Amino acid sequence: MSLDYAAPDAALKEFVSVFYNFRVNVPRFEDDDRADLAQLRFQLKGSGHYRFADGHVQEAPEIQVVGPTMGVTHVCVDGPAEVFGAGLLPSGWGAMIAIDASTLTNRVVDGTELFGRDVRDVLDQLRAVETLEERVAIGNALVRTLVERGNELPRWFTRTVDEWLESSLSPEVDDLVAATRLSRRQVERLCKRLYGCPPKLLSRKYRALRAAVVLAKGEASTAELLTQGFYDQSHCIREIKRFTGVTPTRIQGDLNELTKLTMKRTAFAGQVAPLVAEA
Repeated sequence: MSLDYAAPDAALKEFVSVFYNFRVNVPRFEDDDRADLAQLRFQLKGSGHYRFADGHVQEAPEIQVVGPTMGVTHVCVDGPAEVFGAGLLPSGWGAMIAIDASTLTNRVVDGTELFGRDVRDVLDQLRAVETLEERVAIGNALVRTLVERGNELPRWFTRTVDEWLESSLSPEVDDLVAATRLSRRQVERLCKRLYGCPPKLLSRKYRALRAAVVLAKGEASTAELLTQGFYDQSHCIREIKRFTGVTPTRIQGDLNELTKLTMKRTAFAGQVAPLVAEA
């Protein structure tokens, strides 16, 4: 099994996080994937299905748009299989997809329903090449096209939300309302539209993911994290397990393979959005 990453073109890093190519050469692969950004994926070989955090099970289409996930997703793949994809940042979702991200939270939909049948030509192009570099070039071209023909939404809002998330492990919603100069209701509506959930849940998600990365890198202990927004040790353990599927003890020791591979994208600090590199 392998999961290789590549940064998008600099002009596109506000829309997509990283491109990736996943390969598995076994008849059946199953693992848990932590909460994450929305994803655009092309099933180049094999097939599979998802069981989302709320128990909902869906077959994976050949061209997939997976909404933001707010808990652990169980991934089941019939192989040998290969998937090329990219994480969709909130600005990318807003620019490329007309529906609210919250309507696809913990769900997957056929990409042709959102982008049209022409996107199947992109699937054929990806299958016709072999290297990650060639596939990334095709991915960059697709993102440019989707952004150009898509919606023009205020990117200042996602920039403000991202800065708010980066400001603290437990940022206050009132601070976000003040920074945007919008009403609390407007802030919640836009967060659901672009991030898939209200700001309070969003901050909990990123607090848990960032804490997990810090633990995995050995940069802090669970006890040290208690000073950064968790009420007590049981709260810290419960939140991290909810969004990653594993306890802090396991993160520091026997971490599951898919989560370990997913965390490789933290090596792209400086080339991608800060929250992607940190979580």
